[in-house]
Amino acid sequence: MPKTARRPVIAGLLTAASLALALSGCTPANEIAPADARDDAPAADVKARDAQLAADGSDAKNGKDAADGSDVDCREVKCVALTFDAGPSENTDHLLDILKKEQVHATFFMLGKNHIAERPAEVKRIDREGHELANHTWSHQILTGATPAEITSQLSRVQKAVHDLTGKTPTLMRPPQGRTDEKVAKVSKELGLAEVLWSVTAKDYLTNDSKLITKRVLDQTEQDGIILLHDIYPGTVPAVPGILKELKHRGFTIVTVSQLLSPAKPEPGMVYRP
Repeated sequence: MPKTARRPVIAGLLTAASLALALSGCTPANEIAPADARDDAPAADVKARDAQLAADGSDAKNGKDAADGSDVDCREVKCVALTFDAGPSENTDHLLDILKKEQVHATFFMLGKNHIAERPAEVKRIDREGHELANHTWSHQILTGATPAEITSQLSRVQKAVHDLTGKTPTLMRPPQGRTDEKVAKVSKELGLAEVLWSVTAKDYLTNDSKLITKRVLDQTEQDGIILLHDIYPGTVPAVPGILKELKHRGFTIVTVSQLLSPAKPEPGMVYRP
């Protein structure tokens, strides 16, 4: 289906995203902020991470040594995670060119139908260039209204498709519209997936104004935040260079979700929300 035909469908599903956060059925027992996850990381993981950083060199805590971001220590520097939903799309290669030039890595929460299934080359490039592969369901079905079997299908089909293309299986997922509950968390846990929500949204599904998208992101971004953008919309990718430039100017180190959580590891069934 051409993009012009499916955009209204996806946009309609996304317009309630901000409201969905308030409607989430998650309980405090399975929800945690990235900073708290780092603080609560098991001692063995902390020790292993500290040893890795020490081996990487004196600039490791500032994230200055490795272009792939492996040296970043978000316990010490002002981090923000950059994420893109609902791709890959015809805009993804341009986005990857920008991220490569800026030496920034992001987390891609990918859709299966019309995206992974139609753009395997982009999925492979996302992986090859060091970005994080993540799950956004097969067809953007709202999971809180689905049966456990339907939730399993929506998530497991993406897991298999990504693994078949890259040899890697995602450990992170983002529920459509941010809608989740105990049922979604249970299935996610069974599939080895942690849920990731967000603190910054440009609502780029409602506008193609790149300047407005940039302003919305910059107005909302704070330390340990998670930025939500969509590489399927024409106004978003042109906004990325300006967003990255200003975030760096403000002292932010831009990371993937897993880097933001480190030394903690994403825990299946948990919901990570700044």
